[in-house]
Order: sequence, then structure tokens, then C-alpha cells
Amino acid sequence: MRALILLSLVLAACAVTPTAAGDGLPVLGIDVGQVGVTVPAGTDRYVTIDEGKWTVVERIARNGGRVLGFTRVKGHFTIPAVAYDGSASGLSADGSTLVLIEPRKSFPRAATRFAYLTTPGLALYRTITLRGDFSFDAISPRGRTMFLVNYTNPRDPTRYSVRAFDLLLSRLLPKPVTDPAEHENAMRGAPINRLMSADGRWAYTLYDGAGKTPFVHALDTANRRARCIDLAMLSGRKDLWSLRLHRDGPGSNLRVDSFRGPVAVVDTTTFTAGLPQAPASRDLRPWTIAGGAAVAVLLLGLAGVATRRRFRGRPAPA
Repeated sequence: MRALILLSLVLAACAVTPTAAGDGLPVLGIDVGQVGVTVPAGTDRYVTIDEGKWTVVERIARNGGRVLGFTRVKGHFTIPAVAYDGSASGLSADGSTLVLIEPRKSFPRAATRFAYLTTPGLALYRTITLRGDFSFDAISPRGRTMFLVNYTNPRDPTRYSVRAFDLLLSRLLPKPVTDPAEHENAMRGAPINRLMSADGRWAYTLYDGAGKTPFVHALDTANRRARCIDLAMLSGRKDLWSLRLHRDGPGSNLRVDSFRGPVAVVDTTTFTAGLPQAPASRDLRPWTIAGGAAVAVLLLGLAGVATRRRFRGRPAPA
């Protein structure tokens, strides 16, 4: 059902006349502005509030919800969503930079606007206008580079390339960010869910594969490189849109989880994926032997007590 709803939203986004507010994704109606964005270890949450011709940007304490600061930016901007489950981004891991995006009104659009603010003071550094249709994808840990999804086919929102934009130089870098082992146009599909590494360097995005093999797109935002990790074990699943990425224990590996449990494990060192291991069965034989021995000792002890009680008080034989 969720997949059908999302498909209908994508089709609606391809029309020319929709007026519902969305964000950078090629679909309308997903707005995470008032939900906001934060970093895992951060104490603040940033939200946007639409005031028509202006956008209010607020910094709110995660503990207690007190408004710590705000500013107003001319125009209509929002916290960018980076996956169809509402995963939000735009705030650098060090908390120094916040990027907002102008919500789309149709797909494709001729130009895309961004607002670049410094935090926590919420000073507007500049607004950026790019010719073409883009959505926001990720930002580097120190806020130097933002990564964008550039839609290259006006009739197919699943065809795109990842581009890097130098925020300090205000320049779109010419070469797409690709996996060196993949063809430049190999990555297709819709983003289902996003998970960031703890240090804010790696952006892991689960994609549906556009009817082919689902995959995880691993984007190194510090070094402007990417790897695509195929998830062949998920091909043909009917519940793709309910799957979520989680960290697999204390290490750097990832799990792809369904409602019923893990369905794949991703090794982020080798960029490979496999099936989750079944819980190791425990050999109960040693415990059975030890348990049997303990029971035997207990029974013998009880028998000895009963014997002592039986002969207590009788005279010793002559």
C-alpha cells in the first residue's frame, strides 16, 4: 500500500500543475521543515516555519523545546528531506552550517534555490540559485561541501547524477560523484531511507533500484567519493518501502531491517552485502551432563539425610 501511495505521489510530481509544497525530492507533499533536523550528539534542533514570503528558521533546545534563537529569510525554504520516509538533512555534523532548499511546485523545475546559513547564530551567508532540477542529498562534516542529486531526464525522476557544490567558493563542481566500479548512469531508483555514520562523514541511503536490484548508496562526504552496494538478496521483495537501515552493533556495519527482523548485512569496510547470520545454536550436552551430575549428587545427599534421620537415637550395635 505504501509503495502505491509513493508511486502516485511521484506521478503527481511529474505533472505541471501541482501546488502542494514539498521539498527537494521529485515528489510533493513530503515536508520536514517543522519536524526539523539535528545531529546525533547535538543539543539543538533546527526547524523552518513558512510565513508566505518569508521563512522563519528556529533553533530549539532538544531538551525542553525552548526557542534559543531565530531568524527570517526572504523566500520560501525548508529543511531538506533526503528519502521518502522523511529522513532529514542539511545540518553539518559539527553544527556550523545549515542548508535549506526551496520546495518544488512541479517536476521538472528550471532552477533550484538554496539558502546557506551559519549556525548556531543563524546568520544568512548567501542564497544560491542553480540552473536545472536538483534536490539536496548530504553535507560534509564541516559544512564545506553540499551534495546534490541532479535530475537528468525531465520525464524520469529515477535518472540522476550526484553532484558536489563547494559552499565556500559557491561553485558547482563539474564532475559527478560516482562509484569508480560502476557506470556513471548505473545508479537509478528512489531513496527509501537514510542513515548517517556517527561522525557525519558517510551518508548511507537505501534505494529501491527502480525495479531492478535494490542497493545502498554510500557517499563519503569528506572525500567526495561514493560506492554502490548491491542488495541482490532483496530483489523481488514486496516490502521494500518498509525496510530501514540500522547500525549493526558497536562496529561500522549496517543492517537492513524489516518488521520481522534483519534481512541483509552491509560491510562498510569492503562495501559488500550478505545475509544475516542465524543465531548460533548452543551445544547443551555439557550442561546436560553437568546438570545430571548435580541432580545425582543432590539425590544422594537427600538419601544420606534420610538415612541419618532413620537411625537417629538407636543404640549402637554390640
